[in-house]
Amino acid sequence: MASTSAAPDLEPPQPAPDQPEGDDAAALKRAKAEKIGRYVAMFLMPLLMVSMMVGGYLAAMHAPAPNDMPVAVTGPQAEQFAAALDGADPDAVDVRLVDSEQQARQLILDREVSGAVALADGAATVYTAGAAGASQASTVTGLLVPQVLSQGLALQTEDLAPLPAHDMAGLGAMFMTTALMLAGYMPLSLVLSNSPELLRFRRAVPLLAGWAALIAALVWTVVDPVLGAVEGHTAAVLGICWLAVFAVGSVQLFLTRILGPMAVLAGMLFLMVLGVPASNMGMSVYTLPDLYLKLSAFLPAPAIGESLRAVLYFDGNGAGRHLAVLIVGAVAGLLLTLVLDAAKRRRSPDAAPPLVNMPSLHGGPRPRRRRWRYAALAFFPLAMVSMMLSFMLGAMYQPAPRDMPVAVVGATAEQAKQAVSGLEQNMPGVFELSALESAEEAREQVQDRTVAAAYILPSAQAPSPTLVTNEAAGMSQHQVVTQVFTQVAAGQQMQLATDNVAPLKDSDSTGTVTMYIAMGWIMAGFMIIVVGANAAPMSRPLRRLLPIVAGWSVFMAAFLWVIADVFVGAIDGHFWPLFGAGAVTIFCVAMFTTVFERLIGLLAILPVIAVLMFLGVPASGGAMSIYMEPEIFRTLHGVLPMPAAVESVRSILYFGGDTVGSHLLTVGIWGAVSLLLVLVIDRFKPVRTELPAVGAEAAGAGPDGAGPEPGELLPAGVPQGRGL
Repeated sequence: MASTSAAPDLEPPQPAPDQPEGDDAAALKRAKAEKIGRYVAMFLMPLLMVSMMVGGYLAAMHAPAPNDMPVAVTGPQAEQFAAALDGADPDAVDVRLVDSEQQARQLILDREVSGAVALADGAATVYTAGAAGASQASTVTGLLVPQVLSQGLALQTEDLAPLPAHDMAGLGAMFMTTALMLAGYMPLSLVLSNSPELLRFRRAVPLLAGWAALIAALVWTVVDPVLGAVEGHTAAVLGICWLAVFAVGSVQLFLTRILGPMAVLAGMLFLMVLGVPASNMGMSVYTLPDLYLKLSAFLPAPAIGESLRAVLYFDGNGAGRHLAVLIVGAVAGLLLTLVLDAAKRRRSPDAAPPLVNMPSLHGGPRPRRRRWRYAALAFFPLAMVSMMLSFMLGAMYQPAPRDMPVAVVGATAEQAKQAVSGLEQNMPGVFELSALESAEEAREQVQDRTVAAAYILPSAQAPSPTLVTNEAAGMSQHQVVTQVFTQVAAGQQMQLATDNVAPLKDSDSTGTVTMYIAMGWIMAGFMIIVVGANAAPMSRPLRRLLPIVAGWSVFMAAFLWVIADVFVGAIDGHFWPLFGAGAVTIFCVAMFTTVFERLIGLLAILPVIAVLMFLGVPASGGAMSIYMEPEIFRTLHGVLPMPAAVESVRSILYFGGDTVGSHLLTVGIWGAVSLLLVLVIDRFKPVRTELPAVGAEAAGAGPDGAGPEPGELLPAGVPQGRGL
C-alpha cells in the first residue's frame, strides 16, 4: 500500500537543505490548498448528485396530474361532448375534433393523441393504447369514462394496442432505456480519470462503436433469451441499442472535453434527472409540468424509449423521428469534439495530457499492465448494466398478485370460512385469505399493514359488501384489491363500498414520495464514502472518517427534508422524525459501504448498489407491491436497508411513526455489524491515505514495450505528450 494508518495523513513537504525558505512556504501553501480542495470535492460531488436526483424526481413526479393531455373526439354531438369535457377541467385535456372514428383510432396508434371518444347513437367508445404507456391509458380512461357516463351514454372501451403478456406492465422498454443511457455516459468519466489515452478521438470513436455493440448484445441477451421481457424484433432492438449507446457516448465525449471528470454531473442531469421523467416511459409526460413535454422533443431518453416502444409494440410506426434525434446527437457530438480538439491543438500544440486522478479502481496499486486496467474499466459498467436489468426488470416486468394477504369478514366465522373457500377456488394463488368475524379487527390489520385489504361480506346491517383498503401502504396493491373485489361484488350483483383507512395526500398522489426520500438517504450514505475515498483519501482512517460521516449524515438528513418540504412541497412537516431517521440511515449505509470500499476500492459501488438499490428498490414496496413480485423480495423486504428506510418514511408520513423503531433497528444492525467489520479489516489491512502512485514503468518504455503510456506521469526530465 502507498501508506499506512500509522503514518502522518498529510505530511508537509520538507525542504532540501539548500531550499530557499520562500519555496518552503509556497509548498506548504500548495499542500494546504490541495487538502482543502479535496475535502470540498468530497462533499460537493455527492451533494450535487443526491440533490439533483431526489429534487429532480420529486419535483417532476410527486403529484402527477393531467396537463393538456391530447384527446380526440368524433361523431354526432362531438362539439357538445368536447365542450363538456373541456369545461369539466380545462387544464387537463387538449380536445381535438376529428372527422371519423378511423382517424381517431389512427391518431392513437401514431401516438399523436393519448385517447379518443367515438360517439354514435346514444353510445360512446373510449379508445386507448396500453402499449403507449400503462399509466397514460389509465389516466385517459379516468378522464373520459366519467364524462361518458354523466351524459347517459352507453359505454364501451377498447385498447387498440394492449401490452403483451410477457411484458404486461410495459417496463421492458423503460429499463432498457435506463440501462442504455447508463452504459453511454458512465464509462467516459471513468476512462478520463483512469486511462485518458483511450479518449483520443481516433481511439475513442472505434472503441465507442465496439462498446455500443457489446452493450447492445448484453441488453438484448438479458431482456430476451434470459428474462423473456422482449420477444422477437431482434435486429431492430440490437440496432436501436447500438445507436443509443453510441449517440449518448458521442455527446458525453464532447462533454468530457469541456468539463473533464465533472461531465458525469452533466450526463446525470440531462440523461437521468430530466431525461427519465421526460421519457414518457414510466409516467405519461402529459401528467408532468410543461417543461418535460418540451424536453421530450430532443433529449436522448425519450428518443431511445419511444424508438424501442415503436418497434416492440407498434410495428415500427413512429420510430423514425426518434431515431433521427439520436443520429443528429451522435453526429453533433463527434463534430463538436473534432472542432474543439483542433482548436486546442492550435492554441497549445505541446499541451500535457490529462492527469490520471483515479489510478486504480480496486483501491490497490495501479496495474502495471494496460490489459488489466482496461478490463476493470469495461467490467465496471458491464456489471452495472447486467445487475440493473437482471434484478430490477426481473423483479417487476410481470407484476401479478401472488398470495397477497386479504382478510374476509363474515357475520360468523363459518360464513367467513365459506367465502374464503369459494374465493380460493375462483382465484387460486392470487390472495392469501384469512377468515375473521370482527370488522374492527380486520380494519386494525389493514391499518397496521398486516393485510393488504379486508373484504367485509354483506349483512343485515350492511346489505352491500365493503372493501377496507390502505392506499398509503402501497398504491399498486390498493388498485389490485379494489379492481378484483369490485368484480367480485359485481358477480354477486352488488355495489361495492370502500373504506380507505389511510388515503394518500394530494402532494403524494402516487405514493412514491416515500421511495424518493429513502433513495436520497441511501445515496447520501454510499456516495460520501465512494467519492471521499478517491477525492480525499486522507479522510479514510476511522478516527477521522466517523466524525465526518456523522456530520454529513446530520446535514444531509436536514437538507433532504428542505428539498422535499420547502423546495418541492411533496411533504408537509414531520421534520424531527424524518431528520432522525434520515441521519441514522445515512450513517449506517456509509458504514456498510466502507466495508467494501476498504476491500475493493471504487469497485465497492457494484456490491453496494446491488444490495442497496438494485435489490433494495424492488424489495422496498415503494414502486410496486412486494406481493406482485417474486417471493424472494418479500424476504428481502424484512432485512435490507432500503425497505427499512421506505417503511420508516411511510410510517412517519401516514401512520404516526408506528413502526419506525423496528425499521431503524434493522438499519442499525447493518450499521453496527459493518462498523465492527471495518475495525477488523483495518486491523489486518493498513488504511491507504494517499492515491496509488502513477508512473511509467521505465523511462521510454511502457508496460507493453510500446513507449510511455499517454496520460501517465513520467519521471522528471521525460517529456510529456500532447493533450487529448
